[in-house]
Order: sequence, then structure tokens, then C-alpha cells
Amino acid sequence: MTVHFIGAGPGAADLLTVRAVELLGRCAVCLYPGTYLDREVLRHCAPETELIDTQRLDLDRITEHLVAAHRAGRDVARLCSGDPSVYSALTEQTRRLDAAGVPWDVTPGVPAYAAAAALLGAELTVPEVVQSVVLTRTQLRSTAMPDTEALAEFARTRATLVLHLAVTRAGELAAELSEHYGADCPVAVVYRASQPEQLVLRGTLGDIGERVESAGLRQAAVIMVGRALAPGADCAQSHLYDPARDRAHLGS
Repeated sequence: MTVHFIGAGPGAADLLTVRAVELLGRCAVCLYPGTYLDREVLRHCAPETELIDTQRLDLDRITEHLVAAHRAGRDVARLCSGDPSVYSALTEQTRRLDAAGVPWDVTPGVPAYAAAAALLGAELTVPEVVQSVVLTRTQLRSTAMPDTEALAEFARTRATLVLHLAVTRAGELAAELSEHYGADCPVAVVYRASQPEQLVLRGTLGDIGERVESAGLRQAAVIMVGRALAPGADCAQSHLYDPARDRAHLGS
């Protein structure tokens, strides 16, 4: 049988893909990240589905559940918060499944940064303001960052920056980023986007640390930095939709 890695999105039960809902409805076993998931998502599972919360399990124990279900002839839904392509430990888990001879596939989900941007009503790429988005994280008590991926290196580009797993260091990181973006640069911290307890903090690099500290945020939040986040950001006309482009095309 197959292990289906499924992007659970930012947490809301109605932000899963149609494919994800179909898979959840027919899998006999579902492993889910209880720390980040709105339990309403699990309503897509059949009543008889075996539900396993992974928040206190290491990868070896998780793999044991996946392999055991496969050997028992049961399909497994392995829910990942956000999208499996980012910070999901997909590589580590699939490597173990390959070694055990267990087939698997991946169904994408709505990534946390996209849900946060939607909540803000923000486009992260604004013509002639910023055309790149950097998804990254920082190191505290987590896996080491490659030497070539220092935060300052990304900050020099002034791209829209999305920081995962970094909210406990918001003030420290804001001070570091101010050197490149300026203390007045807009920042948004989005906690549990799309879930009932969602929270949005808007500010600048100069004051966001204090705002995060006052709100007591410690996890499940993304930090977004960049000029594209300014409400009503002034920008040029996109070349794709510029009337002059159409006139030039007709004239040729």
C-alpha cells in the first residue's frame, strides 16, 4: 500500500486541495501534526480511520507507524503542515521509506507564507519594487544553516523575506535586517493564518520586536519583511498589462 504525504495547508479544513480531501477519506491510517493542525481537518477522514498525533514522535517512530501500516495492507495519509516542499522533513522520511521498500507520493498544500499573504491582502512581488521572495529560517536550537545562507546575504537583495521558525528571535532579527532594509521597512507577523486563533501584527523593523513580545508569540508564526507589504504600495504598471505594450504589438 502507499504512504501519501499530504500538504495540510495552514490549518483551515477548507483550504485543503480536492485531492487531499479524497485521500483523507479513503486512507485507513492518518498521521497528523497536532501542534500546528486545526483538528477540523481530521473531519475529512472516515470515522473508522486510525488517527496518530505525531507531535511527540521522532522520525524513527513515525516511520515505524508508516511501515507497519503498509505491511498490514493499509493506505496511510501523512499530513504535513503547510506544503511538503518546505520544512516538512519529507526528504528524511522518504529516505527511510525507500530503504524499507514502501511506496509513497506527495500531494501539495497551501504553504504558510501564501496563507499569510492572503490574510494581509498582499502581493509579495510588486513591479519595480521587488520581484523576488526568499523563504528561509534562522538557527537557534535547530538544524544548522549552511554557511552560504546567512541572513545578511539574503537581506542585501532587499527581496521580500519570509522567515519561518523565527518568531522567538523577532526583535534580534529585526535589528539585524534594519541595516539593509531600513528601520522603517514594513513587517508583518502572522500567527496561525486561517485558523480560529489567527493573529496579525503589523509594524516596522523598528518596532516589531516589541509587538511580538507583547503578544507573547512563541511558535506557529511567519515573519514577512519587505517594501511590498506597505498598504497601497506605490508601483509601476506591470509590463504584461501595460496598454502601451498592446499598442506596440498591434503596431508591429
